[in-house]
Amino acid sequence: MSIVWERTVGDTRCQVRRAGHTLRLYTNGVFHSQYNPQRPVTGNVWDLLMLPAFFYPPAAVRRVLVLGVGGGAVIRQLQHFIDPETIVGVELSALHLAVARRFFGVRGKTVSLHRADAEAWLQAYSGAPFDMIIDDLFGDVAGEPVRAVRADARWAGCILGHLAPGGVAVSNFPSRDDLQRSAFLAHKSIRASFDTAFCLATPQNCNAVGVFLKQPATPRQLRNRLYRVPELDPRRASSRLQYSIRTLGD
Repeated sequence: MSIVWERTVGDTRCQVRRAGHTLRLYTNGVFHSQYNPQRPVTGNVWDLLMLPAFFYPPAAVRRVLVLGVGGGAVIRQLQHFIDPETIVGVELSALHLAVARRFFGVRGKTVSLHRADAEAWLQAYSGAPFDMIIDDLFGDVAGEPVRAVRADARWAGCILGHLAPGGVAVSNFPSRDDLQRSAFLAHKSIRASFDTAFCLATPQNCNAVGVFLKQPATPRQLRNRLYRVPELDPRRASSRLQYSIRTLGD
């Protein structure tokens, strides 16, 4: 793997590394994004952030908000598989946004990128609601990835409050325990504000991705829609998608 770009600003060092056609973004040694335009399924956690869009029929997910752009892998996946009318990305790091545009190809009329603190941006937001909100806000401590915003009742309520009726919130956690302790599941009034919850995981890492839908849904619905997309059909040997899904009870 070769380093194709590197920049240090203050205490933050970003690198873009290439392996074949695959690009990876590392910040302070932490792996933040991976994308290969010829193979949009990463085989990693970014697949899990995009997959909940398939709980819905084609074209039902029109407006998507991505909190924590990184290199923009999930935005590229959404463009490839879903093609929403609008994707809004909010990212604090100017270096990450530069990498997303220059190296990962995050562009197009349907994409709007904002450099801002995602927590403050969402709290101040007063526009149209979103069909899907992806919370992938991570920083690093001592070379290890950590959530940048605590998933307490205030934050969970803010995310759910900006969802359209029937929409889905997707939140990335370092582990299943972190997901279980989050206000999405541990706070009674927050838990009552959505209908169905799932945990998505992949054998590639320890992350647990919480999926919170404001409508009834089943794992079978997700699987049946994935079966219709060859690149995402896990039954095919050519598919790189590896995921498990577990329903989260009351």
